[in-house]
Amino acid sequence: MPTWHYSYKVRDESRIAKAVQFDIPVSIKDMREAVAAIRGRKVSEAKKLLENVIALREPIPFRRYKGKLSHKRGLSAKWKWPIGRYPVKAAKYLLRLLEHVEANADNKGLDKDKLVIVHIAAHKGMTLKRWMPRAFGRATPKFRRTSHVEIVVEEVD
Repeated sequence: MPTWHYSYKVRDESRIAKAVQFDIPVSIKDMREAVAAIRGRKVSEAKKLLENVIALREPIPFRRYKGKLSHKRGLSAKWKWPIGRYPVKAAKYLLRLLEHVEANADNKGLDKDKLVIVHIAAHKGMTLKRWMPRAFGRATPKFRRTSHVEIVVEEVD
């Protein structure tokens, strides 16, 4: 059985809370952009942003995986970047992960209102490879990509 470790080294374990989720059925490209949008924010602000993404009120800027994507209204005013999307599925899983890390912090006795995301990372998970048979002996790939996400929050004064 392989072992797994956080990619973030922590100095003081008493002021932080961690959470991780494996094999999220979301493309790593969408997850990476959603993670980059909430990195460094307060947990309450990140939850509000993800709820707005789920309700299709606020897009997330796509900076790396932006080929042939349209510009979104109001995106360049806030993010200084015109290209974006609404990764709803990634936002739902990230919102659930934020609730998990908030519960872990509450269990350690940390104040929920002072939590800041100091580390969040999306890693490529396994790809489930399937093939759909087609006519004349051909086949079309039906690959299902997964992601792993880790998060570390810290209580800041």
